[in-house]
Amino acid sequence: MTLGFDSIVIGGGAAGLYAALHAGRRGRRVLVLEHNAEVGAKILISGGGRCNFTNLHTAPDRFISANPHFARSALARHTQADFIALVKKHGVPFYEKTLGQLFCEGPRSSQRIVRLLLDECAGAGVEVRTCVHASAVRRGERFALETSAGAFESETLTIASGGLSIPKLGATAFAFDIAAQFGVPIIPPRPGLVPLTFGESDLAWMRPLSGVSADVTARAGKAAFREAALFTHRGLSGPAILQASSYWTPGEAIVIDWLPDAADDVLAARKRERPKAQAKSVLAEMVSERLAAALSDALPGGALGDMKDAALVEAARKLKAWPLTPVGTEGYAKAEVMVGGVDTNALSQQTMEARAAPGLFFIGEAVDVTGWLGGYNFQWAWSSGWAAGQAI
Repeated sequence: MTLGFDSIVIGGGAAGLYAALHAGRRGRRVLVLEHNAEVGAKILISGGGRCNFTNLHTAPDRFISANPHFARSALARHTQADFIALVKKHGVPFYEKTLGQLFCEGPRSSQRIVRLLLDECAGAGVEVRTCVHASAVRRGERFALETSAGAFESETLTIASGGLSIPKLGATAFAFDIAAQFGVPIIPPRPGLVPLTFGESDLAWMRPLSGVSADVTARAGKAAFREAALFTHRGLSGPAILQASSYWTPGEAIVIDWLPDAADDVLAARKRERPKAQAKSVLAEMVSERLAAALSDALPGGALGDMKDAALVEAARKLKAWPLTPVGTEGYAKAEVMVGGVDTNALSQQTMEARAAPGLFFIGEAVDVTGWLGGYNFQWAWSSGWAAGQAI
């Protein structure tokens, strides 16, 4: 027996549930199919269990895409304020942590976001099924799905199955398989918001610093991020590095400013104040002693008063523009998101519908729109889900 629906959404994550509830509000009969045992796996682990559900500073220029203008429509029509209003409606307490990042309050409070979405789906008459695996999709007058729970059909099909990041949560290439089946092109994917790894020549001085954090500005290409960097046993992580990683091109260097608050003449100025001080000692007042010791090879030896200003300025400039060439990343296992995905040039900017296959929609992380760290990717899930929800 084949069960019929107006809309079927494959993927019970943030984007899928949000699209479903908005379609349900329009009176559409909607079915959500999730292959995991519970919905919202990424929501539950995000923000250390507190779910960084959006960012107050959401804007199109904080998203990466081969088509940088694509996200403008959805982000403008369903904003962070719209989702915040829904969070308030459900009485979920939240706070701004830093840089516009909004988190739920309390341990495991991310469960409140999942419950919010499920309650809204239930109120809109949406049917949600878990532990269902889709094995085949065909399209005639309607979409026909063969699944582990039987056969289903619908007028529209929305792919919200996510990208390739964090495979332990069930990430698969399902969205890519469906795109290929229906002639929808893909921008080659790669890990984003991911720790960077380095070769032995760099690890020789990095590895002893494992666990050390530093306030830096990290640059990759034209993008620069001022946040913390964290040394690991394989290289660098921390918010500044994760941000830069999404813009990093293999073979190119990232540039670290270890003294983001200091000017090029910082050491020359200290010389006039304390001519007998050692450059290494002065550096240790601006960064941790362990990091200062590791960076000290870039500094001339001896007392500041014995050095020319030009040499001190050159040393400071090295510290403020320190090139490092990663050999790779920690991969999808440690990546928070995927960069690349379904080519947005193949989708309607208004509805997320595939031009090559009317009735087929792609939303969320499966699409080639990747946000910065700090709630931006959840906002893309809400905005793209809302856009599709008005049409499916």
